[in-house]
Amino acid sequence: MKQMIAAIVLCIVCAGASAQALDAQGAGGARMQHAMQQLDARFSAANVTHDGKLTREQAQQGMPRVAQHFDEIDTLKAGYVTLPQIQQFMMQQAAAR
Repeated sequence: MKQMIAAIVLCIVCAGASAQALDAQGAGGARMQHAMQQLDARFSAANVTHDGKLTREQAQQGMPRVAQHFDEIDTLKAGYVTLPQIQQFMMQQAAAR
């Protein structure tokens, strides 16, 4: 179930990023904002220490898609990822499509 939710969020973020590129002020921007709010909520729930840093273990428990791409997202090789890093990764993935 968690993987399905993560996949849905990733699809929403990707769709939102594509739509935002087409219409930054209209429905696409609203869709992207909604997707980012969902991502923020998922990150907050997974980050059980509430320190703004998602460890690999926390990602495995609460954001399995992030866990699958953890090493790609953790560009600083710090052993954790932040919400802005996840957002940047998802935007790069959406742009590559």
